[in-house]
Amino acid sequence: MLRSGTGRYFSQTAITSPAPGRLSRRSILRAVGAGVALPFLDAMVPVFGRAARAAAQAPPRRMVAIHLPLSMMPMYFFPAKPSTPDAAATTPSSPYLDLLANLRGQFTAFSGLSHPGVGGGHAANASFLTAAPGTGQPSFRNTQSLDQFAVERLGAATRFPSLALGVQKRPTADGGLAVSISRSGVPIPTEQSPKRLYRAMFVAGTPDEQAETMRRIEAGGSVLDAVEGRAKALAREIDAADRERLDQYFTSVRELEQKITRAVEWEQAPKPKVDYPEPNDIADANFVIEKSQLMFDLMRLSLQTDSTRVITLHISTFNTIAHVPGVKEDTHSLSHHSNEEHKIVELRKVEEAQIRTLGRFLESLRGVAEAEGTLLDHTQVLYGSCLGNASNHANNNLPIILAGGGYRHPGHLAFDEKANAPFANLFVTMLQRLGLEADSFASSTGTLRGLEA
Repeated sequence: MLRSGTGRYFSQTAITSPAPGRLSRRSILRAVGAGVALPFLDAMVPVFGRAARAAAQAPPRRMVAIHLPLSMMPMYFFPAKPSTPDAAATTPSSPYLDLLANLRGQFTAFSGLSHPGVGGGHAANASFLTAAPGTGQPSFRNTQSLDQFAVERLGAATRFPSLALGVQKRPTADGGLAVSISRSGVPIPTEQSPKRLYRAMFVAGTPDEQAETMRRIEAGGSVLDAVEGRAKALAREIDAADRERLDQYFTSVRELEQKITRAVEWEQAPKPKVDYPEPNDIADANFVIEKSQLMFDLMRLSLQTDSTRVITLHISTFNTIAHVPGVKEDTHSLSHHSNEEHKIVELRKVEEAQIRTLGRFLESLRGVAEAEGTLLDHTQVLYGSCLGNASNHANNNLPIILAGGGYRHPGHLAFDEKANAPFANLFVTMLQRLGLEADSFASSTGTLRGLEA
């Protein structure tokens, strides 16, 4: 789905003011069911002014994370001759990495990374960007994902603070295959429709659509107006622990007010024009490569127009027979190949097609000039899985690629394949590359050695 500045999810219809001019903060909150009078904060400076100032300075830094729940076969992904974090740069060579030969010097492959305490086979996918331990256990509770951690600190300089996208056959009702996770540990549903995504980013809603959206919001009533006085009275009667919880509640209300203000301002601004026709959705889930390519095209456009700076994409081939020549079985069955040669041959065809699609996306970013470099230079692209080997459900030695971002990419960094380095160390490195002051994230023990900016 498309995540607006409010944290809510919208279709392609737009939210707009019923009259010209800027709405007061309190009237905006009433419209969505939350009214609390607050002082004017620096964070409420109109987003257009901040965006204009940012545009006049250095190019923005961006982050994309792409998740493959069925991983990649290790014998075709990892280079045969690994380098160490302290060794000189090497040219990574493996059947899969060789498909990215035109991009050498623009990416690094990693081996010997994993999330400590994260297991459970496929269940570990939920922790790909969170590193939350205990996956697969009844007591498991997820935590905030890397992308949402970054969004909270980057601010709302773009129309969409983040995009959570997906290519999969049947999205689960509980978001179990989502990799973007809110601060409260709730999966953020993915937008599956390229057509809806395109319209939300580049097509203005009709006046009737905008009016209908506002009517739906107003129909929600002023819920917080109704409980505000009661909550403040209650604060005088409760203990310190409950007062702290109540303070967290009011803090979330303040954040909601700021986000709604920014969202309405963005909806009043014209959407960017692009030289790309509105796409049609591909109904057949087996065309997973074509659907991925279409989503990659829109991701490039969203970054190029600065519609967002943070994107996650979940590409699932569960229960699909990929539309790739020579492939006859569904990809999940092929991933459990038990070393059967015909299954390995078919699975390799699927995974090679996926790698080529990644390569086309990276080359499209490299083809967009920006300031003194390219869009790829200013965009970190993380690609990988929380399964190290889908055939035996292993969650160690994860296949990971990091491309772009302006790093001096060494080609391949190999850490101990038995005593893996924390994958979250790479997250800290990425956050710092975004310009954020972050010394730790989840299970990290520092930054990742060998990857220099």
